[in-house]
Amino acid sequence: MSTAIATGSSYTARHLSVLEGLEAVRKRPGMYIGSTDSRGLMHCLWEIIDNSVDEALEGHASKIDIVLHPDSSVEVRDDGRGIPVDTVESVGLSGVEVVFTKLHAGGKFGGGSYAASGGLHGVGASVVNALSSRLDVEVDRGGKTYRMTFHRGEPGVFDDRKGVSPDAPFEPFTSSSELTVAGKVKRGVSGTRVRYWADRQIFPVTAEFSYADLVERARQTSFLVPGLTLTVRDERGLPGTPGEAGPVEEVFRHDGGVVDFAEFLATDASVTDTWRLQGEGTFTEVVQQLDGKGHLRPVELERRCEVEIALRWGIGYDTTVRTFVNIIATPKGGSHLAGFEQGLLKTLRKQIETNARRLKVTARDGKVEKDDVLAGLTAVVTVRFPEPQFEGQTKEVLGTAPIRGIVSKVVETELTSLLTSAKRHEKVQAASLLEKVVGEMRARVSARLQKEISRRKNALESSTLPAKLADCRSDDVERSELFIVEGDSALGTAKLARSSDFQALLPIRGKILNVQKASPGDILKNAEVASIIQVIGAGSGRTFDISQARYGKIVLMTDADVDGAHIRTLLLTLFFRYMRPLVEAGRVYAAVPPLHRIEIAGSGGRKGEVVYTYSEAELTNLLRKLERSGKRYKEPIQRYKGLGEMDAHQLAETTMDPARRTLRRISMADEESLLEAERVFELLMGNEVAPRKDFIVAGAHQISADRIDA
Repeated sequence: MSTAIATGSSYTARHLSVLEGLEAVRKRPGMYIGSTDSRGLMHCLWEIIDNSVDEALEGHASKIDIVLHPDSSVEVRDDGRGIPVDTVESVGLSGVEVVFTKLHAGGKFGGGSYAASGGLHGVGASVVNALSSRLDVEVDRGGKTYRMTFHRGEPGVFDDRKGVSPDAPFEPFTSSSELTVAGKVKRGVSGTRVRYWADRQIFPVTAEFSYADLVERARQTSFLVPGLTLTVRDERGLPGTPGEAGPVEEVFRHDGGVVDFAEFLATDASVTDTWRLQGEGTFTEVVQQLDGKGHLRPVELERRCEVEIALRWGIGYDTTVRTFVNIIATPKGGSHLAGFEQGLLKTLRKQIETNARRLKVTARDGKVEKDDVLAGLTAVVTVRFPEPQFEGQTKEVLGTAPIRGIVSKVVETELTSLLTSAKRHEKVQAASLLEKVVGEMRARVSARLQKEISRRKNALESSTLPAKLADCRSDDVERSELFIVEGDSALGTAKLARSSDFQALLPIRGKILNVQKASPGDILKNAEVASIIQVIGAGSGRTFDISQARYGKIVLMTDADVDGAHIRTLLLTLFFRYMRPLVEAGRVYAAVPPLHRIEIAGSGGRKGEVVYTYSEAELTNLLRKLERSGKRYKEPIQRYKGLGEMDAHQLAETTMDPARRTLRRISMADEESLLEAERVFELLMGNEVAPRKDFIVAGAHQISADRIDA
């Protein structure tokens, strides 16, 4: 079989295709929704939901319900004004049919219906219709309920006598379309209901609506539109979802706006309160508008942009910034994010220069950079203005250039006012913030220097690593191990027990600094912490580069007592807060030294054996087993209270020899465990004493006096 391809002079006009109406959407759906997997399926739903949210933004709707039905359809209901049902004169069709069948048709092209909306191109509803095997729309307006149904974008009538389904017999309209009156409603009641079934000719059967994503979007919208109630209901009963056992419903409403949103997103203890920055600015642009005859003509308009930002700094170094344009999320940023970062950097640089003497900042420290300012920041940036320019229908990047300057000016004006406030509370927070930013700057500079000087040295080079480090000979990162050892006494035994080919030892004296409470400046001044960061060689905080780590495994080897557990917790706090990628990669371990050594006497001329146990329960079970079998053991049983009490061969065979030791890997499986770890570290190691006291009191009944090693 052969296929003829038009080449040269044989390529004529008959080879050209013209796709009209919604045919183009079905032919190239990726142009409109990004993809045809679950992400594209969810994008269609966002388009319908955002139409309802636009009504709420204008103050015409207060409630939106989203229902995932068992038959794979989804329904969105609102109590807005309802889609216009009268005839659009230029095309002779009802407003409902125009909205759902005509590309680039809607009320968001500057006609005055929406001052700020998420819909711009007039293709959202019509695209969803084109990609649906069935779409039903009902509109309550003027005391009546109007209804219209579509099959793959074509209006007509389904025969639903055997049940509502996209597979029901369908009769398209031939001569003219009809918007039917399906019932009556009370005077003053209005709203829109859209229910549709995604077309499985476009979307694979594996593509499903994500309840978790839907809940996250509903929660996000409730923050951005204060007073709006959103209800999400899942009736599908899908395995592995919250609604597996039956219908599940969640309701979201937040009256605090972006301030509540920022506080919800923040996970670490605060350095500042959550501040709200508000302002506005204007810009002019030339746009094409329809005149009375339906023709486009250029018009110069003055646009007003409203800016609202909530931000707070925490003690951590992670940055969480969410940006929105007319409540549409822009995950890849754009001009509003650039303006926000520009305003932050300019303001804080100026304030640090003004307070350089108090902060002890010199020219040697260099200049504050963007990463220093963003460390520990949680922010929600929202702008609202008519007809924003996005990059594509998926609206992930804002392209309207003048917004950058407007946002930057608002941030500069409002933040400067807060940082120079005479109010005592705000002065204290401003001072803490400036100290944090300067600390991050110094940490970055120090980390860069440490990277440059802490690369592994060979025998011909002079080592700049700490003198107390007993390094290994191998430079194979995957094979090498760093043991962080508690105390010099354990170090002596560990040196004899280790394999110096691939095992390095770094002793620490006493308990290191609690980095959950300390500032970056105090952390860098602490000799033990600085040594650990320097020896690992990958930097710290935002500058941490795991590819530069000098060891494949980091093993925390502490005594099996309360003090050892405390030191191990302090070390884990350091790794979690400032070298987290090592934990996420599963490269941090805790050694598990034994608690007891039992010498079992041999019988019948056979040599005795030595058994180690790692807990009191294990010891009890072993002794009971020995008594039942008539075996004798040497008394008193040796109880290890510290690593220094072991002989070198005992330490090697129980704790350091890869063939016989036990290591406990420290890991974080997912984002949920990360949030839980943040909560636990803040509870156990943070500044707030009261919650920790409550935690200890609540768990005190689980501890018996004889379990305390006093």
